[in-house]
Amino acid sequence: MDYKRLIIRGISYSQTQSGAYALLLEHEETNVKLPVVIGNFEAQSISLGLEKDIHPPRPLTHDLFAKFVTSANFTITSVIIYQIIDGVFFSNINFKNNLNGEELILDARTSDAVAMAVRFEVPIYTTPQVLSEAGILLELDDPGTTEAEFSPIASEGDLASFPLEDLHKLLEDAVKDEDFDAALELQQEIKRRNKKIE
Repeated sequence: MDYKRLIIRGISYSQTQSGAYALLLEHEETNVKLPVVIGNFEAQSISLGLEKDIHPPRPLTHDLFAKFVTSANFTITSVIIYQIIDGVFFSNINFKNNLNGEELILDARTSDAVAMAVRFEVPIYTTPQVLSEAGILLELDDPGTTEAEFSPIASEGDLASFPLEDLHKLLEDAVKDEDFDAALELQQEIKRRNKKIE
């Protein structure tokens, strides 16, 4: 499988889902961004995993599991986001036994998989299909862009009534505002319409 390596670009508060955050992953070569909606606890755990100098007074669940993995003579070799179904990402954590080289693959929520990846400093990969289905690529350096006069949030998901040109504008604004869950919804509607045109 031709896996694509992702890097963590940041975590932002979700503007459309209360208490949720958007984890922004990016393909190194094409700059295609993959927004993943995660919970508050997972966002905190990933952030703490990235900040190596900050140590909570008591271990978080991911820290505890990382300690267990190490104590059992295993290491994590990579994380693979292999599928997206109805907006939900599916991931595997790949382990290796340090004593006999045996490999182990465990299914995991993507937020948990990324939280473990940052603790073991291992690569995060995805498939070309996931990038194609959920990836967002926009150049936002155009100074002529202005604020949208309407919002995809206000439309309550009824994007079918918007012209394709307006959807592209809304998509640009959603990414600029770091509202990645709305951007993903817009991107899927645009791709759906493009398929009809083909």
